[in-house]
Amino acid sequence: MSSLAEFRQQKDVFFKTDPQSPLRPDQRTDFDGLKYFPENPRLRITAKVEEYPDQQIVPMTTSTGAVKEYYKYGHFSFEVDGQTAALQVYQDLDRNTFFLPFVDATAPTETYGAGRYLDLEPERDNIFVIDFNYAYNPYCAYNENWSCPIPPKENRLAVMIEAGEKNFKADH
Repeated sequence: MSSLAEFRQQKDVFFKTDPQSPLRPDQRTDFDGLKYFPENPRLRITAKVEEYPDQQIVPMTTSTGAVKEYYKYGHFSFEVDGQTAALQVYQDLDRNTFFLPFVDATAPTETYGAGRYLDLEPERDNIFVIDFNYAYNPYCAYNENWSCPIPPKENRLAVMIEAGEKNFKADH
């Protein structure tokens, strides 16, 4: 079993059985796993994130109307099916982790309309492995009681990122 397949299997078990699952008890009853795109090695990208010299704190509105602040850390460019795309990377002020919220052209028909997320870790010298196969829906995609940052306009892509989690509500 690949590490991605194992990760997905463990996530499904967590969603079905763990008390911290974002699924409501009534959703867990018939839950038989999340839906995913097949693994796509072309959407596992190693890229240098160009760090901004003067990182600004930026607000992101959440699904409940609250605001969460992040450092606007840097950006990177990549190609998908011959088209160039660019995304901003943010740094969580509380956890000191890297966060990549995005919406792509698969939304809202195949993926969650409000966007998906990736958590990133630098490999070295601002080199990141951005593996869209691990793109996931925010918890508010499963349960409206969660408050989730909405990806900013600058992270809305015209290209299709056919990797990671698919739309939950359309399939359940």
